[in-house]
Amino acid sequence: MKAHFGAATRLNAAMHAGFFLLLAASVARFVAAHGSSGATPLILALTGALALVYAAGVLSWAVLDRWRPAWLATVIAIWLALVVAAPSFAWCAVPLFFVGLQVLRPRIVVVVVVLLTVATILAQLRIATEFDPSIVLAPIAVALMATMTFLQLHRDRFRLGEAVKQLLGARVDLAQSQRLAGMMHERERLAREIHDALAQGLSSMRMLLQAAQRSWDTDPELAKGYVSRAVDAAGDTLGEARRFVKGLGSPRLDATDLGETLKDLAEQIGFAAMHAVRFEISGDPYPLAPQVEAGLLRVAQGALANVSEHAGAREAAVTLTYLADKVVLDIRDDGVGFDPASARASGDRGNGLRMISERVAELGGEMVVESAPGEGTALAVAVPTVSAMPAGEVP
Repeated sequence: MKAHFGAATRLNAAMHAGFFLLLAASVARFVAAHGSSGATPLILALTGALALVYAAGVLSWAVLDRWRPAWLATVIAIWLALVVAAPSFAWCAVPLFFVGLQVLRPRIVVVVVVLLTVATILAQLRIATEFDPSIVLAPIAVALMATMTFLQLHRDRFRLGEAVKQLLGARVDLAQSQRLAGMMHERERLAREIHDALAQGLSSMRMLLQAAQRSWDTDPELAKGYVSRAVDAAGDTLGEARRFVKGLGSPRLDATDLGETLKDLAEQIGFAAMHAVRFEISGDPYPLAPQVEAGLLRVAQGALANVSEHAGAREAAVTLTYLADKVVLDIRDDGVGFDPASARASGDRGNGLRMISERVAELGGEMVVESAPGEGTALAVAVPTVSAMPAGEVP
């Protein structure tokens, strides 16, 4: 029979099956002992009524709801009538213990368990030829074991339910933490892109337009050249903005390699900032993974922006070195220098260094900054080669 109590556990199904087996065994024993005459028809009628009421309650358990105690009271009443008429039906009390423990409140359960135990003991005393202590002790032991077993199962189920609630709560908290971490990571990415690409581009345009403004009256042709450069810088910056919003690489790398891109960047920064920016390549170039190229370009943009805005340098140099297992990018200037320790704690340059450091860490590389007031600055970034292939092959 399919059980409907609580979570419909196998224990419930076993108790229901046990009830009907004990009921069948009791009625078979009675008929075998008394035949079909006498009280047998009454016993058969009560047995049928008990079986029908019990089965109806089990099958309609979800519908009964608040009527379950009334249903159980009816089952117990019919069972008591059977026990009075035929004491052999007393052992059907064991499954009823479990039903009562599930349906009733703790205080009422105690009363029902005592009632069932006492009825069982009295029934056994009626059919005993002489007094035997086991007649009293056995029903009490069975009632105690059944009650304690169910209560322990109930406590375990309650604890499991609480653990599941805590686990679900932890899942919600974890999902929220992951969502917040993702949001913070994306904010950091956008902040780095804005600082390394857009801010650098806007700074170049500003310096070019300021230069055009200064020479507008004295040398119109030179001013037009500055404006033309500013227009080109605006186009590059717009392309950067569109690409990093979509999470793609730099458009500067679309049609050229990293070395050519860094050379163009050095020329653009030098022209806008009006100080020399030299670029050179050391070692034999080989194709790099796109994320390495994009990351090193962003590092160069951020570092050169720092040089233009803060260093007051007359000259800067960018060196890209290809080694067997890594690529090294060096940016040096002869500017005013700074104290790296204090710059990390405050100031725009310290913020730029932090973003460069985070970007390098994402690439699995290392960054070293050497500087002192009045002695210029040297920044070195070493990134492991993700894909090292001979020149000319497609990575």
